[in-house]
Amino acid sequence: MQNKGVIKTFAIIFGLICLYYLSFTWVHNRVVNDAKEFANGDPVKEDQYLDSVANKPVANYLFQNFTGSEIEDRALNLGLDLKGGINATLELQVRSILSGLALDSRNAVFNKALADASAAQTNSDKDYLDLFFEAFEKESKGTVKLSDPSIFGNKNLKDKITFKLTDEEVKPILREEIKSAINTAFTVLRNRIDRFGVASPNIQQVGESGRIIVELPGAKDIDRVKKLLESTAELQFWECYENTETAQFFIAANNKLAEILKPIKDTVSEVAVDSTKSKESEIEALLGEEKDSVDTAAANPLFSIFYPSIPQSAEQRSSVVGSASVKDTAQVNAYLRMPEIRRLLSNDMVYTKFLWDAKPVKNTEVINLYAIKSNSRDEAPIEGDVVSDASQQYSAIGSRAEVSMTMNSKGTKQWAKMTEENVGKFVAVVLDNLVYSAPIVNGAIPNGRTSIEGNFTVAEAQDLANALKSGRLPAAAKIIESSVVGASLGQEAIHSSTIAFILALSLVLVWMLFYYGKAGIYANIALLLNILFIFGVLSAFGAVLTLPGVAGIIITIGMSVDANVIIYERVKEALNKGKNLKESINEGFSFKGALSAIIDANITTFLTGIILYIFGSGPIKGFATTLMIGIATSLVTAVFITRLLIEWSANRDRKMTFNTVITKGWFQNIKIDFLAKRKIAYVISGIVIISGIVSLYTNSLNYGVDFTGGRTYTVRFEKDMNPSEVSNTLKEVFGDSPEVKTYGSSNQLKITTKYKVEENSLEVSDEIQEIMFKSLQNFLPDGTTLEDFKIGAKEADHENKIGIMQYLEVGPTIADDIKQAAIWAILGSLLVVFLYILLRFSKWQFSLGAVIAVFHDVLIVLAIFSLFYKVLPFDMEIGQSFIAALLTVVGYSLNDTVVIFDRIREFRARHSSWPFNRIVNAGLSSTLGRTINTSLTTLIVLLAIFLFGGDSIKGFMFAMIIGVVVGTYSSLFIASPIMYDTTKRLENKN
Repeated sequence: MQNKGVIKTFAIIFGLICLYYLSFTWVHNRVVNDAKEFANGDPVKEDQYLDSVANKPVANYLFQNFTGSEIEDRALNLGLDLKGGINATLELQVRSILSGLALDSRNAVFNKALADASAAQTNSDKDYLDLFFEAFEKESKGTVKLSDPSIFGNKNLKDKITFKLTDEEVKPILREEIKSAINTAFTVLRNRIDRFGVASPNIQQVGESGRIIVELPGAKDIDRVKKLLESTAELQFWECYENTETAQFFIAANNKLAEILKPIKDTVSEVAVDSTKSKESEIEALLGEEKDSVDTAAANPLFSIFYPSIPQSAEQRSSVVGSASVKDTAQVNAYLRMPEIRRLLSNDMVYTKFLWDAKPVKNTEVINLYAIKSNSRDEAPIEGDVVSDASQQYSAIGSRAEVSMTMNSKGTKQWAKMTEENVGKFVAVVLDNLVYSAPIVNGAIPNGRTSIEGNFTVAEAQDLANALKSGRLPAAAKIIESSVVGASLGQEAIHSSTIAFILALSLVLVWMLFYYGKAGIYANIALLLNILFIFGVLSAFGAVLTLPGVAGIIITIGMSVDANVIIYERVKEALNKGKNLKESINEGFSFKGALSAIIDANITTFLTGIILYIFGSGPIKGFATTLMIGIATSLVTAVFITRLLIEWSANRDRKMTFNTVITKGWFQNIKIDFLAKRKIAYVISGIVIISGIVSLYTNSLNYGVDFTGGRTYTVRFEKDMNPSEVSNTLKEVFGDSPEVKTYGSSNQLKITTKYKVEENSLEVSDEIQEIMFKSLQNFLPDGTTLEDFKIGAKEADHENKIGIMQYLEVGPTIADDIKQAAIWAILGSLLVVFLYILLRFSKWQFSLGAVIAVFHDVLIVLAIFSLFYKVLPFDMEIGQSFIAALLTVVGYSLNDTVVIFDRIREFRARHSSWPFNRIVNAGLSSTLGRTINTSLTTLIVLLAIFLFGGDSIKGFMFAMIIGVVVGTYSSLFIASPIMYDTTKRLENKN
């Protein structure tokens, strides 16, 4: 081999670079361990320790010192499933952007088109804007244009849209406006996340779909994260009415409601009396005690749930006009929105809007109401865009957390004027339609500085300042998919994956040493270097290592052995033909020898990895990343590093062998008539596939929430649980029976529900967790609180964490999109495979054989999952991870098939006089040693992960195991026979 010096130099330099980048991970782990030792189980102290060293030098690299935060930034990034945290997909509400551009137009055609587009979006993969254009065209029928002054031909867009423009001319302008709004939202969210304070946050914009993917590994306060992401941060300053001005209105409203609701109550009472005369005495006995309270509610429907602030003296003046229990706010809002009640407002109060406080009164469930002086356009005198800076500070009195704001020159003038005009009156600071404070103005404020004083924690004040400083979102952002993993489950995943990794690596190293002897040692050295390179590249480029990513690395270990196996088998063939050691090594490493098959096999698997990366998200991207890096590094180590070591050894030992005493002669001179058995194989495969298709129609598949929409929770209990009992308990509160099954150990359940699947708000998420807590309280240890049960609770004792360990929320719209992406991924991989093999082998029969074999493998894996998902004791959900497994199976099966096809092509060129069936059988037989060897090492690796790699990837690994077995079978009995049959049929026709 030429350029040995260059290759040695490259290997040494590259290895040192990888060690350099990995050293930051080792230092970071040391710092974290020091923090844990200092904290002694207290997570607050642990965070304080890490904060204290964030800006202090903790490591010295020659002439450069690195602080704790710099070391953390350079350490290997762990994904959510290994570190805990949140992954969320946000969708910017394009409908809100359009409404804003149209200045909240009341045009009937426009609003009907918006409603129709929203309804159509639930069952369509088109962009909302395209659906809106279609709906508008259908509804308007040419009677009104998009450029109408009542729609988009308004003062805000006057420089871009005039009433003369046609709809086709307006459409591209609106597209640019939407695109600009999405880019603004992306920038705002990135600024918020960068200031949030987690290591290695990741935010990606998904094309121009309005979707933004956010990953925050290590985030612990999940509710805080969700509020940060979904908050529009629309800051407004309003004048507000005081309680002296609203007292009479509320009294009149209460009386009016009693009049309106009395006929309804009387009708209900008459019906009840007529239908229950026979049980009158019984009912009176049961309800007698509640009669007075019912009469009071009937006479005072508003005041029974709302407590107006009616001042008795000037000292009781306040901006708070009333209060209610948090649970009654929706009913109070409904009453105050009634047209009959709105008409009771005086002429100067006709545009009043009622807004609630941002938080209940401390340590209570009571929340205050304010009356805002709005106007016909509902435009605030001062908007949040005038804020130039914001920060969390402490108040001068009481040292309470508050938010200090500085305004720009425009805002300073507006604020000075507003405060001057309202001395002695109240001004409300409103964010996202929630009142954060409404203080009395004691004097004009000319310097443009003000503060928001509310019932804040320090973290809440920091987040509010962050949101104000980052700017407001151009429209509401809704979380349509979120995956949350608790820190304790992440620790367990690290532990289990480490065991699986060490075991898999050890088994492969032992097998290579056992099978190839001294040559196996050099293959093992190359394999260890390959692992160093993979982790080094991941660390150097800041890639995120996920649990499927660990699986990808471990699979790479098994598959990287394949290159060495192919080379060694070719070297052994050359030695058996009587060539000397040096000639045999040159032939084994040559393009005509093993290199052609290795390159073909690696390219096909790499293409599969690219498709996975394009169509996958989150952990699937992590799997694809490590798979592609592993393929590239294994090619380098197997072809170059192994050869350096082998040639170095051969120069020192002319009698070097590629086997041991035990394995000498294994898989040599095999002659099997595979083609004679192809019809039996066709029948066996046909029976399994037909059984699977029948099962798919009758038994279906166990689709996960990422394909169906819904919520799935992994809940851990103290004792072993009965899934049926838990399902029946939850049915009473959810309405329908949730799917409950054991997940891993018998004290851990996976609970999947479609309760309120259309709603993805933080409030609904909290509601479901609270419902589950109350319903499952009898199964939880005494003293377990809701905060202990919820994910994101302080988990100082990782091993004894009880409650929700992780959950996944997927809205129905994105579930459809995920399903479609999965279909495209599979079809895309099949097309890429067909085209590549057609390019390499120049015959469509080879492509057809490979594609049918791959399709056969996919169908059999699906069949087994359909037939056995109700029987086997582990999770067999069909979701994104399963699709990743299928595509990996596609790559593996192709790997096998391409190696065999390469040998068939070689034999056909070398032995043109042989009958074609002999050539095919010879190609299959000569590669059988490599096929069994590679399949065996890969299966050993997969079984190690399956048994020790954690519950969340058991289904993924099972699909891989089935795929490897079926892929090996199909490469021998399906791909080559199909290629043979189609070739012979074409020859017979000619």
